[in-house]
Amino acid sequence: MKPLLFDLNQHTELAHKLCTGLEAQTAQYELRLFPDGESYIRCLDDVKERDIYILSHLHHPNEKILPLLLLANTLNDLGARSVGLIAPYLSYMRQDVRFHEGEGITSRYFAKLLSGHLDWLITVDPHLHRYKSLDEIYSIKNRSLTSVDSIAGYIKQTINNPVIIGPDGESKQWVEKVANVVGCPFEVLSKHRYGDKDIRISIPHVENYVGHTPVLVDDIISTGKTMILAAQHLTDAGLPTPTCVAVHGVFAAGSLQEMMDQGLQVVTCNSIEHESNQIDLSELLCEGIKGLKK
Repeated sequence: MKPLLFDLNQHTELAHKLCTGLEAQTAQYELRLFPDGESYIRCLDDVKERDIYILSHLHHPNEKILPLLLLANTLNDLGARSVGLIAPYLSYMRQDVRFHEGEGITSRYFAKLLSGHLDWLITVDPHLHRYKSLDEIYSIKNRSLTSVDSIAGYIKQTINNPVIIGPDGESKQWVEKVANVVGCPFEVLSKHRYGDKDIRISIPHVENYVGHTPVLVDDIISTGKTMILAAQHLTDAGLPTPTCVAVHGVFAAGSLQEMMDQGLQVVTCNSIEHESNQIDLSELLCEGIKGLKK
């Protein structure tokens, strides 16, 4: 029997493409709340002895994680052969050390929680700044894919004479890979954060890139402040208005509009469904899942 794909994001284009690429069937299910706020889940397909894929974009995770875990347990209880999670955006990765006394290392706790209910996990460009791999915190089979080729392909097709700009030192290795695939130069900004909204940026060697089109590339756009400030410095230095590209468009309230008000073109991958999506990850995910399950 074909695998079943449960789309917890409700009828997304990515889910349709994954079903086609994986030769899977869209699962029918009921998910609602009782009057007291408890979740009700019912599988409307026979899941016994079937491989199950659950697709969930785990931004705003607190409202999504309990239904996800209840579904995973229901599927296991009903006799599913395997239950895996496709989480193109994987949340709870930023707190990878104890930055201040009394804090919890929530990336580890979240990983332990998911690992206890699933057979495997696949994601794209998780925030692996202090972990070498997801294996350090996840005890289940997993694969961390990279969107480098997908982003580079978009840039090659749409941007004339690009220079890839990374927002900070931590992005250097990743931005360098994108630039190498595109075949263009790159530069990394010096970023200093003094608070959630107080960010100061310096741009070395900007004089080397007159005549290039800057492309600001980051893994996540949340408030958009870093992109806006970097774009202002670039245009003040005489460069064209940059295109802003991110893997994951998390977008705090009002952030996209604020970026657009500055004249910025914003492009994201479809790891989180959003109007800015122009880079498709479905083929990447399909190939990754097939490789993971071999």
